[in-house]
Amino acid sequence: MAWLWWILAAIGVVFALLVIQGIYLSMILKWEDEQTVGLNYYGLPPSGRDAFKRALRRHAKMLRPILWVNSHGAKLDFRKARIQYRGVSAPTGSCSVESFEKAATYQPRPEDVFVATQMKCGTTWMQHIVFQILYRGNGDLVESGREMYAVAPWIEGRKSVPMEQSPLLGVERPSRIIKTHLPATLCPYDRSARYIYAARHPISCFASCIDFVVTNVGAMAPPLPRFEEWYTSSDLMWWGTWTDHVKGWWDRSQTSDNVLFVFFEDMKKDLPGIVKRVAAFLGVPPLSDAELANVVHKCGFAYMQEHQDNFEMHPPHILQSDAELFVSGSAERHKDVPDEVRKRIAEWVVKEMVDSGFPLGAMYPDVASMGTSR
Repeated sequence: MAWLWWILAAIGVVFALLVIQGIYLSMILKWEDEQTVGLNYYGLPPSGRDAFKRALRRHAKMLRPILWVNSHGAKLDFRKARIQYRGVSAPTGSCSVESFEKAATYQPRPEDVFVATQMKCGTTWMQHIVFQILYRGNGDLVESGREMYAVAPWIEGRKSVPMEQSPLLGVERPSRIIKTHLPATLCPYDRSARYIYAARHPISCFASCIDFVVTNVGAMAPPLPRFEEWYTSSDLMWWGTWTDHVKGWWDRSQTSDNVLFVFFEDMKKDLPGIVKRVAAFLGVPPLSDAELANVVHKCGFAYMQEHQDNFEMHPPHILQSDAELFVSGSAERHKDVPDEVRKRIAEWVVKEMVDSGFPLGAMYPDVASMGTSR
């Protein structure tokens, strides 16, 4: 019977080690959250951000056993991994009820430029376009080593420069560039402020949302059916469904001349044209050919990919794998989604958008045709 005692002892040791690792992990999760709120991370110079990442990697190496157990024993539950404010869900950690409340009650100012999107629809890209236009192609975000979130607040988020500390940016039109994923019903609105909304192909958005979650939770990512359930649920999907989000902002753009509605796909096809539209919308003097070329270069996929440390969309954390700003830079991510899933999402989109004024057939004819085919 000695062998049985040895087995029981080994099990006890393993259990004790896992308990210790669990306590250690809880401490690190608390520490990393505190270190990334506000400007605690994004306000650091490049050397400080690199030091934080190295510390995280060291902790991840020490925590490898419990992280392995967690990744193979639990899957992300979208119902539990969220906060809710007035019926709108958002990811825990990135947002809180308090941060949503503060955003919803903010009074916009004439110098405010809101960049609004549903998640993974070109938010960071449009923020940088606005930034470079305001500096006429001479914005020094990369040269200075600063992060976008150090100068542009995410109004409903916890992990960016706070609104009250955010600087005015630009030359002729000093502006505050404000990121938001809030639906039009929740986003603070004032006629004196300006709003730029970017929409993306709904199935490409779905694919990119999956990429984002997998990057942030690794093997704890749920199976594809759970992603589909999340994406099409007005209760579960962060910031609301694509259909509700786009309809709300499209309607706002049709009645308010201070709301500019653009498409991600047009940003890919004709970036110079989009830059000109945004510059005219912001009311800055026309860009010279050289200034336009500078803006287009600095806002191009290759440049932002090369300098992606300046455009991190989420602070690093213990569960995160190596993240890239864009997975492929493609406007056709929807083609990577399995056919049967693409068709179901298309049918859902068509059903939800049927009574809206949004030009689904003109902008996304593949979705309209898939969604109505029998």
